[in-house]
Amino acid sequence: MEHTELKDFLDEKAEKFNRPAFIESDPIQVPKQFTQKENIEIAAFLTATISWGNRPAIIKNALRLMELMDNRPFDFITETSASDQAVLKSFVHRTFNGEDCLYFVRALKNIYKNYGGLQQVFETGFKKEDSVKSALAHFHSVFFEIPGERTRKHVANVERGASGKRLNMFLRWLVRKDNGGVDFGLWKRIPTSELMLPLDVHTGNTARKLGLLIRKQNDWKAVEEVTATLRKFDATDPVKYDFALFGLGVFEGF
Repeated sequence: MEHTELKDFLDEKAEKFNRPAFIESDPIQVPKQFTQKENIEIAAFLTATISWGNRPAIIKNALRLMELMDNRPFDFITETSASDQAVLKSFVHRTFNGEDCLYFVRALKNIYKNYGGLQQVFETGFKKEDSVKSALAHFHSVFFEIPGERTRKHVANVERGASGKRLNMFLRWLVRKDNGGVDFGLWKRIPTSELMLPLDVHTGNTARKLGLLIRKQNDWKAVEEVTATLRKFDATDPVKYDFALFGLGVFEGF
């Protein structure tokens, strides 16, 4: 397809899927239950963390995790004792287990008690000349300040070349704001223009079929390549095309 034709196609598909009906089958429905900013952030981060595999299972397990936290994730993380938090030992989603869950609670408590919260950590790390890579790297270093070697595999390290799919999806949820009614747009200091595509099997395969991505591995270099291509279609909001690429791959079998 020619540039203009491909842009029109992608814009049409982005608009088709970027609407409230999308929420019904997407993990973003979990943080959508909440109204308090901190609850939304924490629910979004934990849900994004376990967002791999079967989508109904992701949603079911994320909702169960919220229930284990009495549907008050911020209070649970910041106010409960270690004995109360032991209820999380039973949680499991694929290779993410109760031990990982307890580490996440301790790490998030450290972030909210000592760093001003998730928003502050990501925004402090953000440097415009480095897109959001610097923010993701800074978050990784702060998150793993407390010992917990086993759990490192569950948070992408973009400085080692990881695509950071789940972290980029989390940032899309919190930063993007438009009239679509899906993303939250709660964080204002990271520009939407600097977000990076949450690259996974579906978006990667669709991007390659459309000629938007040449690199074969789904790594950080591929994220940079495909996002740079998408910026040619919309420099202010390149990751709106996540809806198009994901929708084409998952819902339309492109």
